[in-house]
Amino acid sequence: MPPENAKTPAGELPPLELLRSFEAAARRLSFTLAAGELHLTQSAVSRQIQQLEASLGVLLFERRHRALALTEAGGVLQRAVTDSLERLRDATARVRASAAPRQVSITTTPGFASLWLIPKLARFTSTHPQVDVRVSATLDVLDLDVSRLDLAVRFVPIGRGVGPALFEESVIPLCAPQVAASLRELSDFSKLTLLTIEYPDHSEAPTTDWEPWLKVMGLEDLRMKSTLRFSQYADAVAAAVAGQGVVIGRLPLLRELVRDGRLVAPLGQGAASHRGYFIETSRRAAGNRDAQDFAQWLRDEAEAAQRS
Repeated sequence: MPPENAKTPAGELPPLELLRSFEAAARRLSFTLAAGELHLTQSAVSRQIQQLEASLGVLLFERRHRALALTEAGGVLQRAVTDSLERLRDATARVRASAAPRQVSITTTPGFASLWLIPKLARFTSTHPQVDVRVSATLDVLDLDVSRLDLAVRFVPIGRGVGPALFEESVIPLCAPQVAASLRELSDFSKLTLLTIEYPDHSEAPTTDWEPWLKVMGLEDLRMKSTLRFSQYADAVAAAVAGQGVVIGRLPLLRELVRDGRLVAPLGQGAASHRGYFIETSRRAAGNRDAQDFAQWLRDEAEAAQRS
């Protein structure tokens, strides 16, 4: 029996490191295996168990030849210590989770980000003030899991869309009101400057964004007075607002500019581009409630815009 004068005073808990060593040794029924798990030496674990037994005034293990067995007191303490350590682990995990920054990361095209998403984003952050939103605006198609992203809004042909559709796109020429005033008939259209996008990898012709509308209008051979090419769609739109020419308007991305009268449709006829915007989610988003809320918010905003 451990010496009485080594007992811990009643009501005082033994040191936590002694209880951790006891829990490992009781679970493994081996000082050697417990030492390996705790990155200690076998003699260190043995000394800690002896210290714990001395502080309690009882034996916790029966030392048999090449084996350990719990005493009745050891079994009682094992159940209590195991339960307490599990509670501590659970509480620690919850505290860490609550202290971790809440974040939603999304990738999409620069045009969608600047013309549709960002103007509406304050409505999401006002209802989710604790959530940081990270927007990666790029023409590159990023792998969500490799890039550790929650969501993507992809702009793709309708038949290749993955995930819920936000909306399909229609296209129509748009320009500033002062430019539209100079148009009297369709032939006047050729006197304007064409504002278009040139893709960095040259994988698509510079007038690709115009082709659905030109085909509907029977104007495949239309030649404009001059052409201004931009690497970003938002820059072409800004040039149109400034009265520098006519841009192919992607609706509903530019709906607010049309509603405000900064851009007008001089010919008043659009065409379906057979492309659309789709929400794709990563595996990590399944465990991120804020990412799920953000995806639902995107759908709600798209539906509200279509109703208005």
